[in-house]
Amino acid sequence: MDWLSKHYQQQNAYDELVGEGGIPRLVAAPLFDYLSTLDSSELLVRRQAADAAILAMGITFTVYSEAGNIDRAWPFDIIPRIMSRREWTRIEEGLKQRLQAINLFIDDLYNEQRIVADGIFPAEILASSHNFRDACRGVHPPLGVWAHICGSDLVRDADGTIYVLEDNLRVPSGVSYMLENRQIMKRLFPELFKSATILPVDDYPNRLYETLAALSPREEERPVIAVLTPGIYNSAYFEHSYLAQQMGAYLAEGADFFVGHDDVVYLKTISGPQRVDVIYRRIDDDYLDPEVFLPDSTLGIPGLLRAWRRGMVAIANAPGAGVADDKVVYAFVPEIIRYYLDADPILPNVPTYLCMRDADRDYVLNHLDELVVKPANESGGYGMLIGPHALPEERARFAELIIANPRNYIAQPTLNLSTAPTLVDDHLEPRHLDLRPFILQADKMYVTTGGLTRVAMQPGSLVVNSSQGGGSKDTWIVDKEAPCFHG
Repeated sequence: MDWLSKHYQQQNAYDELVGEGGIPRLVAAPLFDYLSTLDSSELLVRRQAADAAILAMGITFTVYSEAGNIDRAWPFDIIPRIMSRREWTRIEEGLKQRLQAINLFIDDLYNEQRIVADGIFPAEILASSHNFRDACRGVHPPLGVWAHICGSDLVRDADGTIYVLEDNLRVPSGVSYMLENRQIMKRLFPELFKSATILPVDDYPNRLYETLAALSPREEERPVIAVLTPGIYNSAYFEHSYLAQQMGAYLAEGADFFVGHDDVVYLKTISGPQRVDVIYRRIDDDYLDPEVFLPDSTLGIPGLLRAWRRGMVAIANAPGAGVADDKVVYAFVPEIIRYYLDADPILPNVPTYLCMRDADRDYVLNHLDELVVKPANESGGYGMLIGPHALPEERARFAELIIANPRNYIAQPTLNLSTAPTLVDDHLEPRHLDLRPFILQADKMYVTTGGLTRVAMQPGSLVVNSSQGGGSKDTWIVDKEAPCFHG
């Protein structure tokens, strides 16, 4: 069956798999050669098998709504997104450069603040930062690293340019879905994985363990690692339990820990208290330690910050790392790279208007029908305005919000995100997508081979977040010079 001839109407966007004239790109040609040997009923059977596997494996996420919290099966499309290894090598270098500079920036902000004194980063932005934590001043965490796990969102514009859309540094999620997507694809299309040119992603749990273990304050002993979860009702609980199991780490809630008189963190076990060396926390700063942050938090561990400041326990990501997870700070990352690394950014930012600047704010207010407006500290696609798709009353409401609190808003051009073929009913249609690779930093750096491709399941939609109705694809990094698959 020719999957591209009948229904595939390309939009005015760069298509990841299909070039001009509906011809598959070089990296995708072997995939479509293989798909041409299948009829629609065969592909639909495989999609049903994927859906059944997702239900059987319990791969879910939680949508928070006024009607309550709803657990949903993970939405998955069986047509993979494919990129060449040559292109990925450059992206990987750019992501490592970016996280290295961001970590130097965070460490500087909590200590000497040289970048502020030198006039590169405005003092007023730091003073109004929602995520700057006074309790973290003067701390130098192990290896000088604050953000050990980062999920950076990448998008490709209509001209093919890859941009960094944002950096997720507080509690980045989604990597377990990347890993499960790959496992499902191996079950559905084992014949496509006979060749070694689809680069693996399976080593992430081992790499995460090595990253966390490198932070342990007890170098001479095997580190005890725990994943701190808010519990089963959190939207990413599947990921918390999955990663803990894969790493051989404890999975525990705040009430399962206590901090002793020696400022050591202990886990309550059936064998008695167990000292914990590294905590991979999956809760926000505000809830980490009721002695320092929100006093009524029942999710955190009383005394945890005291233990961390004394170097008795490592926390990943470190408290306070979210100071760089701010969309206003994002606009300065190119200058941050130049300042700390004396190098030009390998990956560009999306052009960004800061509404706190008078000229930028005037431009944004006069072009709301053309721009995407985002609050500085929201995530998951919440609180955002996509101007070209918004109603006049929505744009008017955002104008009021911007005027009332300009520091809290940025705006960017509405990018025509790249598309990829997606199975809709019994045929392929283009859908917009992005990509979230995961970067680890401790004594070494590591970038996942590809990442979590998120796809907008509705035609024409630019919103890819699962919480907003998006789905996902497996991401294949291949050598385009070599045969990729064998049918």
